[in-house]
Amino acid sequence: MLFMTRLLTLCAGLMGAGGVTLAAYAAHAQGGGNLTTASQFLLFHAAPVAAIAFAAPQRLRILAGALLVLGAILFSGDLTLRAIWGIAPWRMAAPTGGTVLILGWLVLALSPTQRPAGEKAGETHSS
Repeated sequence: MLFMTRLLTLCAGLMGAGGVTLAAYAAHAQGGGNLTTASQFLLFHAAPVAAIAFAAPQRLRILAGALLVLGAILFSGDLTLRAIWGIAPWRMAAPTGGTVLILGWLVLALSPTQRPAGEKAGETHSS
């Protein structure tokens, strides 16, 4: 679980840096609309991935974070490759990435139904 927490933290940082970089490039590139969208998707999802990484370890949260990272890579990566190099490696990458992002958010929404590791049924925490 510690490995996944570190990996999600790394991914959140890279998503944030990539989002800012793409935004700057899009501001100066002709026809940078897809780059702007790719940038926004990376930036919008970097913060929740970071929050998930720093939350108490829980399988559903880790899965949600991994899905958000995968979806952002597929979606933003496809738009970036198309905008900069005119490459479309997989026709359904962006729609699949969007679907994976939605799934990640839904898994995150379900995560409160899972007890944290070590918590017994009937235990409650106040704070």
